[in-house]
Amino acid sequence: MAHPEIDVLLTLIDQAYDRRSWHGTNLRCSLRGLGAAEAAWRPAAQRHNIWEIAVHAAYWKYVVRRRLRGERRGSFALPGSNWFRRPAEATAAAWRADLALLDDCHRSLRAAVGALAPRALRSRPRGSRVETLDLLLGIAAHDLYHAGQIQLLKRLGARR
Repeated sequence: MAHPEIDVLLTLIDQAYDRRSWHGTNLRCSLRGLGAAEAAWRPAAQRHNIWEIAVHAAYWKYVVRRRLRGERRGSFALPGSNWFRRPAEATAAAWRADLALLDDCHRSLRAAVGALAPRALRSRPRGSRVETLDLLLGIAAHDLYHAGQIQLLKRLGARR
């Protein structure tokens, strides 16, 4: 049985990630058409590149899903947490693999949200400082924040 509250959250999460909406570019659209070399370009020595932002977004989708399901830490596909130095090797195959990881993490998060009961939205998941509703609003905002950041990096990279 569908729950309107959950449906609205799924729509919000999808619009921030890969569904058309009024606000413009979402995260997945900001990555569309980028090659490995463009994604690996770094604006300065200690700054993140687009590739790292994409994997960072995948990681936080994983974290939110893990918290929703009450799962233990340590099952992310890559060793480490939060930021992952990318690329070890700037190949098209490695870039596609990390984009597939991002897509997989989004689908997995979506499934976890879809399984929620509306009453869970006002509870605080184990390991979280905020209620489930705020966690879900935050992951959508996180995608949009990084979509804008990627758009900016693409413009800066094109000026080189």
